[in-house]
Amino acid sequence: MSYVTTKDGTQIFYKDWGPKSAQPVVFHHGWPLSADDWDAQMLFFYAQGYRVIAHDRRGHGRSTQTDTGNEMDTYAADVKALAKALDLKNAIHVGHSTGGGEVAHYVARADKGRVAKAVLIGAVPPIMVKTANNPSGLPIEVFDGFRAALVANRAQFFLDVPTGPFYGYNRPGAKVDQGVIYNWWRQGMMGGAKAHYDCIKAFSETDFTEDLKAIDVPVFIMHGDDDQIVPIADSALLAAKLVKNGTLKVYEGLPHGMATTHADVINADLLAFFKA
Repeated sequence: MSYVTTKDGTQIFYKDWGPKSAQPVVFHHGWPLSADDWDAQMLFFYAQGYRVIAHDRRGHGRSTQTDTGNEMDTYAADVKALAKALDLKNAIHVGHSTGGGEVAHYVARADKGRVAKAVLIGAVPPIMVKTANNPSGLPIEVFDGFRAALVANRAQFFLDVPTGPFYGYNRPGAKVDQGVIYNWWRQGMMGGAKAHYDCIKAFSETDFTEDLKAIDVPVFIMHGDDDQIVPIADSALLAAKLVKNGTLKVYEGLPHGMATTHADVINADLLAFFKA
């Protein structure tokens, strides 16, 4: 397996498929998952001739189960280390949910020439939690509930989330895919409980407003209007107003995990953006 070792000794697992001379597409997964959450995209864009890369965030998947550094500054620094080690130039960075926050934080700080475009899918920016400056955000009690559920019974919590709101399987008439649920659980349970606990604060309380304002490459913002995890009104609709060169597409009736449930739709739109 392939790893990059960061300054603090953390080993970041990554997949790197396709010609090294092709344009790189780097995928950033959501909480509490791993690079495996991008299988449908990795296979599709590999077949399209791209160099496709996905890493397990520290504390997640096959990367070191760190008890420190589980916050956005370090996550972005880890991506910088990965980009340097693989000498990625003119890359497209695609982030889902927490990974969208990681993309915003990294792209705003990336070395010149490293990034060509960015994509935020069901992403957490600009900020999820309710604050004085973000009065329409989700109450802190929501995220305290996540933490309490993780501590009480992480294995059950990691079944409840994909069985319910993540993929919209709690909606009337939803076609439930048990394999998708089990795969979510499998990925989650590979990671470390401490890192997952800390990451709840990272994805909910980090304010990405200045990151979004600083990004000067084209940004494609994709969000389902039935996203029960990251409500669209407090995320994509606000983020689209903050980026300099952004395009927003709203997907009617689609859930938070739409890149899995509707991979054909999402992949086609990603490809069009990549080629534009």
